[in-house]
Amino acid sequence: MEIKNIIFDLGGVILNIDYNLTAQAFKNLGIQNFDELYSQAQQTDLFDRMETGKISPKDFRNGLRDLTKISLTDQSFDEAWNAMLLNLPLERLNLLEKLKQEGYRLFLLSNTNEIHYEAYTQNLQNEYWVEGLEQFFEKSYFSHRIGRRKPETSTFQFVLDDAGLKAEQTIFIDDSMQHVLGAREAGINAFHLEGDIVNFFERIDEMEN
Repeated sequence: MEIKNIIFDLGGVILNIDYNLTAQAFKNLGIQNFDELYSQAQQTDLFDRMETGKISPKDFRNGLRDLTKISLTDQSFDEAWNAMLLNLPLERLNLLEKLKQEGYRLFLLSNTNEIHYEAYTQNLQNEYWVEGLEQFFEKSYFSHRIGRRKPETSTFQFVLDDAGLKAEQTIFIDDSMQHVLGAREAGINAFHLEGDIVNFFERIDEMEN
């Protein structure tokens, strides 16, 4: 069946990120076991609650202070937490515009949090003079706003139902395999991205031509 809808992950797909930089930043602040608390593959309940909007940034910071028994200023905390956020190449934004012009319905589904959201939105505004990522998608689903996270299949079903999408007409692209598997459980054609998203679509174009 013809593909009409594309759901994108954010970090590692649209936005370059490096989890190791945040882990190292917190280690430099004295939290030597940060890898045990948070990684791309898994995380403690504190991070889950932050990503689903169940606690505020203030409670998140205080929770990590309590968990690690290390006192951090809000500024040093946020700088370390945001260290993983890298650049967002212009060619990826151009790709999104191209896909929209070709008639695809584009959506964003991201496990993210308020602190990161504000940081990468500000970076986008400073670098490209655009209001935010939302303008490139028909609708954006941020975990801290919808109260749901990947890889739960119910999260993908929520997006399908909310946007009125047919799973068989939809593809999902993510750099985390567990999220890809969750999407497939919902019947979505899901792809594990290894490499650059621009190259991914260039290969598809070549196969179709």
